[in-house]
Amino acid sequence: MPLAGETTASLINRTAARYGLPAAGLLRQWTCRNSPVRLDGGGVRADAEIVLNAAGRDVLAGLCGVEPAVLARALPAFTVDDPKISTGREAGLAQARWRSAGAVAGEAAFACWQCTARRTGQRVRAVRYLPRWRRVCVRHGRWLLDADADQPLEHLDLRGVPEVAAAQRRWAGVARRAGRAGVEGGEVFALAHAVVARWWDEALHWEREEIWPQRLHRLAGGDAGPRFAWWRVVGRDAAVFPEVVAVAQVLLEPETAELAWQASGGTRPRVRGADDVFCGRLGERVGRAWLGPWIAADYDSPLHGFTGALVRARRREAGPPGWGDPWRLRREQQPATMAGQLRVMAAEQQSGGSGTRWRATVDAEHRFRIEQWISEAREQLVQLRGVHSGTTAEVARTLLEHLAHSAALIDQALVGTAAAAVAAGVALEDVAAWSRLPARELAELLAADSDGG
Repeated sequence: MPLAGETTASLINRTAARYGLPAAGLLRQWTCRNSPVRLDGGGVRADAEIVLNAAGRDVLAGLCGVEPAVLARALPAFTVDDPKISTGREAGLAQARWRSAGAVAGEAAFACWQCTARRTGQRVRAVRYLPRWRRVCVRHGRWLLDADADQPLEHLDLRGVPEVAAAQRRWAGVARRAGRAGVEGGEVFALAHAVVARWWDEALHWEREEIWPQRLHRLAGGDAGPRFAWWRVVGRDAAVFPEVVAVAQVLLEPETAELAWQASGGTRPRVRGADDVFCGRLGERVGRAWLGPWIAADYDSPLHGFTGALVRARRREAGPPGWGDPWRLRREQQPATMAGQLRVMAAEQQSGGSGTRWRATVDAEHRFRIEQWISEAREQLVQLRGVHSGTTAEVARTLLEHLAHSAALIDQALVGTAAAAVAAGVALEDVAAWSRLPARELAELLAADSDGG
């Protein structure tokens, strides 16, 4: 019997096991023109999916002893057609084509093996299409991990972190509220997840952060030990899930738009400051009352885009498509997946110097300072719009003061970026060329900056 949301390839593998055959033996029932997607280190990825033509679907139904209509309801990819499967003389042959699950029907995760055994009588691995907001098996206390990553775990034990399962129960109410607000629950989750994942990236340098380190150690079985960096990648989505649900709740509250409007200055726009009421409330709702000022100062975050869209809509500002959509998440703001981060870690172990990865080599605090300098310079320049009226002295003074401040901030960002690159092993001569500075002058600037810091 198929599992609800199971991948077609997973059902084929389980069917082969029921017949006592290797999967490759059963796959000979179909003519396949390509190979399954593989891990970088070899081996077939667990989220490899198979798409069948009409004759191929009939073959699978016969092997399972299940009506095709039942398989169509259970398997999201069962009725998916692939244009690269032949429709000519070979159309009557049972044909198949390998693809990745994400390209067919969405994110795939390992199924809870106890639930699988209870449903099918088989204690074998199964893979299901599961969005990230449905990854908790509340019955057995497990977080179900992505199936596309090159790592050995299928789930994380949640018995030591009951707040994660509690957040899963709360999510149903959040999804209903999203529906009443006319927005897809998945859009709300994606934005809230991007907001909190950004916090997670910076949290290593939050001196007052205590919740996430403790939760991560419990997810790792008590102590992440020397593999702490690896566990931060593998355990991130489970560790931040309670905060993601809390943030999603806040974003959907009716008073959120009013708080964002007040924080923006309303009809008299101003830069968000440490007294931002909305950011302060958000920090309190995630159990970190001290976090508000940091959130307010993070000008390039997905949260800033959300509040900015709310404010622009109220001011009725015209702009490009998506300008006034608060739930729009830019591609560059989407958090890296577990699989992507693990690939980066593997690449870093094999390279050094300029081959290292920026986010892994430059600590989060240093990256944040660079982003802050750039954001503050941008804010200074934005304030110069429309200042070309008044006396010559007034206009010149306003322009020069803001330009001088912006230039100083850009200089700080330049030196900070150069220092990080040189510290990571990039040749000084290359950094100097990119900075358009003589190498000797750059070296002196870096030395002075080091002494000053």
